[in-house]
Amino acid sequence: MFQVANFRWENCGPPSNPAGIKSLSVEPDPVVIPGDVKVSASLYTSIMLTAPLKAVVLLEKRLGEMWLKVPCVDKIGSCTYEDVCALLDCLIPPGQPCPEPLLSYGLPCHCPFKAGTYNLPPSVIYIPQMDLPSFLTNGDYRIQVVMSIGDQEISCVKLSFSLSAGRS
Repeated sequence: MFQVANFRWENCGPPSNPAGIKSLSVEPDPVVIPGDVKVSASLYTSIMLTAPLKAVVLLEKRLGEMWLKVPCVDKIGSCTYEDVCALLDCLIPPGQPCPEPLLSYGLPCHCPFKAGTYNLPPSVIYIPQMDLPSFLTNGDYRIQVVMSIGDQEISCVKLSFSLSAGRS
């Protein structure tokens, strides 16, 4: 069991970026995993998001006053994902319905994503027990995700949170 606390987010790209987050709420604080989390979100894109949709993830952990880059190990950490669309197809094979609560609200889970605003009303999602890699231990983390199509940056989002192991 572990807890995620002090969750924060912000768009970090220029206002001209065509995609980003309008709102994102995660409750309770802290989130206990395994357990239920209540999520609401509003995401937008002014262009169609198509393959290959690249994501460059920078994951950092605080060590005293410094932030250290967490390396990419087994596709977790500071990794570059050349095609998020292909990853989505691996997680949810095309032809299978999108998982809840996406299905109930008619939200897509495969590329292409049409231009528009995607709203997820407050929804309870169960997060199962996860085995975290040993390099993800207690501490403060921040993540920056830059999405691009070709050489055009379309979105930049920063997330931060604290991770702590609890008793089972």
